[in-house]
Amino acid sequence: MKQFLTLTCIAFIFGACSGIKTTSDYDPTVDFTQYKTAEFYGWDKNTTDDLNTFDRKRIEAAFTEEFKKRGIELVDKGSGGDLIVSLYLINEEKTQTRATTTHRSSNVHVYVGIGGYYGYGPGWGYGPGWGGYTTTHIEDIDYNVGTLVCSVFDSEEKQLIFESAASKTIDENPQLRKKSIPYVVRSIMRKFPKK
Repeated sequence: MKQFLTLTCIAFIFGACSGIKTTSDYDPTVDFTQYKTAEFYGWDKNTTDDLNTFDRKRIEAAFTEEFKKRGIELVDKGSGGDLIVSLYLINEEKTQTRATTTHRSSNVHVYVGIGGYYGYGPGWGYGPGWGGYTTTHIEDIDYNVGTLVCSVFDSEEKQLIFESAASKTIDENPQLRKKSIPYVVRSIMRKFPKK
């Protein structure tokens, strides 16, 4: 089945790396209540090799749960599901330049002087004697942005009926990915029409 990717992949700036950006589209003429089962077509062959087996299984399990919430059961591939689900992950390496400015000041000095008009009378003087320096540190930060795309087809009509993508900075820690994957998948499925 030909893979249709009609959505724009969205990248995050590093300052918003903890957030998720999603975009979705679907065919409003389709009656989504007619679908009872779905099967995974598989991962698109161009999916990044950086996605390991554990994360693939976590993503698939999260999608299974989301479809289940919508009354759609995931069945084995080739068993004739009402829907065909195809997944695709893009990994982009990005760099952001960050500048950090630090200001350090020395102690405040106060001076007092006695004097006046030609030496007569009070003539107090005081004021700050500021001292210090400012440094700016510039560094390049490398990070990866992953974009996960889910395409859903009507298996009988062989037509794309729903597609959604989510982009997020990829967590290097496997335990953090384990926690974030269900949230990413929920974001992708949020616009999927419910019964």
